Amino acid sequence: MSTAVFLIIDCLCFNLLPSEKLSVKTAFQNKIPTFAVMKIGTIDLGERPLFLAPMEDVTDIGFRKMCKRFGAAMVYTEFVSADAVIRSIKSTLNKIVIDDEERPVGIQIYGKDVESMVEAAKIVEQVHPDVIDINFGCPVKKVANKGAGSGMLRNIPLLLEITREVVKAVKTPVTVKTRLGWDASNLIITELAEQLQDCGIKALTIHGRTRAQMYTGEADWTLIGAVKQNPRIQIPIIGNGDVASREEASERFDRYGVDAVMIGRATFGCPWIFSQPSQGNSLSVDDKIDVLEEMLRINVERIDEYRGILHTRRHLAASPIFKGIPDFKQTRISMLRATKMDDLLTILEECRNRLR
Repeated sequence: MSTAVFLIIDCLCFNLLPSEKLSVKTAFQNKIPTFAVMKIGTIDLGERPLFLAPMEDVTDIGFRKMCKRFGAAMVYTEFVSADAVIRSIKSTLNKIVIDDEERPVGIQIYGKDVESMVEAAKIVEQVHPDVIDINFGCPVKKVANKGAGSGMLRNIPLLLEITREVVKAVKTPVTVKTRLGWDASNLIITELAEQLQDCGIKALTIHGRTRAQMYTGEADWTLIGAVKQNPRIQIPIIGNGDVASREEASERFDRYGVDAVMIGRATFGCPWIFSQPSQGNSLSVDDKIDVLEEMLRINVERIDEYRGILHTRRHLAASPIFKGIPDFKQTRISMLRATKMDDLLTILEECRNRLR
């Protein structure tokens, strides 16, 4: 409790006996919530941190830097294929270029066999991420149907072997992101969490859906909370799924006791979602368009014009700030068709003028 708070209590309790004052102070102190600082290994992430989820074609460097600026405690690169990393596919290696300004930052990899995952982890470690995250949660067919991502939830022995061997192969902290199970008949996360912890991972992110659900229905956080409340679990538990604001994240912290909350799709075109309410509310439409334009410039500079625009225009088309523009559909189509940075900047400036 701060000195200022004690002084206020002293003023309120001026006529009380010393023993009575102590009782009031103790009672008051017990009413003030305290939150533990979250750590992954030795990485201090503060109290009740918010993470940016790793998302393909979304969490490019420009977007990550904006999310970090507005308060994301941890950001992740786009998830990358272990096979593509090993084969040194240029577009894949470009995705895992990181900047000191965005630290702490994680690189997420996925694959379907021990050898390629171990080799990819060793290669990724040379980029010096703060954590290496293993993707056992991606539900899309092109990943899961090949046995990678959430497809691993149908082969738990292999999932655990990959995890153990990757942990042994690198010095960087290894974490895992997964789902509740393959389907409603196989909700295995409570047992799996213990097994993954025993493999040596430093944190576990759980998305509150099964693979069968994909992104339909509502995320179920009850099993995430059950994992966190398990006395055997000593590693941080990060909850993920259907969080669309800092206020909703606070509710998840309060109700389920998770160590961190990871936000995914709600961040599209909205990096300021991580900001404190006072900071976010102080941003004008002009400020937000400035942020989107800066993100575009960073991506074009750090990637290239063609792919930098491909990455950025998804955010622009999804950004909630343009909802106030009448007949925005045609403007959105123009955004998605733009192939030159100057053309996209012109469209953004037209939007700025229409929103004034």
